[in-house]
Amino acid sequence: MAAIRVLVVDDSVVIRKLLAETLSSDPEIEVVGSASDGRIALAKITQLNPDLLTLDIEMPVMNGLETLKEVRKSHPHLPVIMFSTLTERGAATTLDALSLGASDYVTKPTHTGGSDQAIASIRSELIPKIKALSSRPSSKLKTLPPPRPAVRIAAPANRRIEIVAIGTSTGGPNALGEVLPQIPKDFPVPIVVVQHMPPIFTRLLADRLAARSAISVEEGVAGVTLSGGHSWIAPGNFHMTVARAGVSWRLELNQNPPEHSCRPAVDVLFRSVAAVCRASVLGVVMTGMGSDGVLGAQQIREAGGQVIIQDEASSVVWGMPGLVCASGQADGVYPLDQLALEITRRVLQSRALNANSQSKAYATSEHPAK
Repeated sequence: MAAIRVLVVDDSVVIRKLLAETLSSDPEIEVVGSASDGRIALAKITQLNPDLLTLDIEMPVMNGLETLKEVRKSHPHLPVIMFSTLTERGAATTLDALSLGASDYVTKPTHTGGSDQAIASIRSELIPKIKALSSRPSSKLKTLPPPRPAVRIAAPANRRIEIVAIGTSTGGPNALGEVLPQIPKDFPVPIVVVQHMPPIFTRLLADRLAARSAISVEEGVAGVTLSGGHSWIAPGNFHMTVARAGVSWRLELNQNPPEHSCRPAVDVLFRSVAAVCRASVLGVVMTGMGSDGVLGAQQIREAGGQVIIQDEASSVVWGMPGLVCASGQADGVYPLDQLALEITRRVLQSRALNANSQSKAYATSEHPAK
């Protein structure tokens, strides 16, 4: 199999050298060139025909966003990974880049960690994304043990959906931007979301989604009581769970060890809603690399809940939903532009059926058969 051809674009000589050497140490990747600004990068894309581009945001002459706009005009399907700083400005600009068509992003290693830590960060974060976006999953994903066989416990008849739990990763910010704004304002149940992102990014993502959505969208806060017409996104570097609070549910946050190298993790959230809300859960797994969410989806279904997933064609990476599908845990597979409608339909239908059943039971008790 031919190596993945990568073009590195960054105005820092040190970063270009570090990326080139670290990426080239992987036998599946070939760094075919580098560029110090966007104009040079656009010329080299034509010359070198890379399979993927790593793109710095802050550059002279033509910055990352300007370069990305031009790349998308001439190469709409070329995978582009933004190289971002973990700052308020860096997070905001990264979200801008994702909305303009960037495939994914990684945060730059800090100067305080030294070169060894920077190399480790590139190997653990950037290389798997390069392979996933080039349809060549890492060897780690290839050797994942399969989930244990499903033991589906049938949901009680006409059980109402009382909570929606969504998990997503690579491609998730744009996917959430398609789904949450389509949820109606009077949506009767809460929505809890895990999007793999670091601190700052999750707050800014929630703010952007809130500005476009009829429902309220906020970053999760410990102790908040869940209610319909509201959505909460797990904050970066915290797992988010749902706990019983009398007749209601509340959010809880913790910094327990990462799962699947992620904190927040989808499995953590899904486990908690399966344990607390039982058959009243609708789980949704959307675009993302890796296996986070597979075991959590299984636990939702074993508790009697439902799980639906995004289809392969509309996913940036069909890792997470694909593995849920492969393990037999999906009750339905839908393209991105149909997910919000399906979520709304399932929730409203479950509640209408339940209300009709209660009405019939009441009528029978008031007027028993003679």
